[in-house]
Amino acid sequence: MTHSPTALIVGAGKGISASLARLLTREGYRVALAARNIDKLADLVAETGATAYAADAGDPGAVARLFTDVDADLGTPDLVVFNASARTRGPVQDLDPAQVLDSLRISAFAGFLVAQAAAVRMRALGRGSILLTGATASVKGLAGSTPFAMGKFALRGMAQSLARELAPQNIHVAHFIIDGGVASSWAKPGEEGPEDRWLDPDAIAREYWHVHTQHRSAWTWEVELRPWVEKF
Repeated sequence: MTHSPTALIVGAGKGISASLARLLTREGYRVALAARNIDKLADLVAETGATAYAADAGDPGAVARLFTDVDADLGTPDLVVFNASARTRGPVQDLDPAQVLDSLRISAFAGFLVAQAAAVRMRALGRGSILLTGATASVKGLAGSTPFAMGKFALRGMAQSLARELAPQNIHVAHFIIDGGVASSWAKPGEEGPEDRWLDPDAIAREYWHVHTQHRSAWTWEVELRPWVEKF
């Protein structure tokens, strides 16, 4: 009996993750959505038939339980997407070290925990994709956004290392630089300007799908996506 493939999206919300959940459902995947607060996912779960799991991605025990539960409920994931991050803003002299540490825990350490758990399972499967969501801050630190840049730079470095380590084991690791505002978070009703000035989350999801389905002879480890109005 052939089973449908499974995808796990960690750090699920209303934007890129929601578009991915819809696309993957259409492609026949069983979809698991993980977030600290799953109440916000109720409409998406009802729409797609996905299964929601409450989990703090920065907690090693919570990540271990998440993967164990998904394995049991839906099957070992063939595709894992890490979309979690945390922002702490402000002048360097005003930053709370505890908040900075928590930002790093969610943006970077959580990415490691999720990628590690995915890699262990995908090595046993002999295949899989681990896709990691970055931002402008992955390559360019901005004033007043030091903790976010620290976390995103770390996630990108991990992605680069894991891509080289895991590719020979048929595990595709790729990092996505989302260089611009996503319409689901930034677009306002009635605002002036071209409709496509913001990144379309559905278009982003299609690029994730494209990378996941790339032929192994032409894998990419990083994709940079930006709207046409974004300055380089």
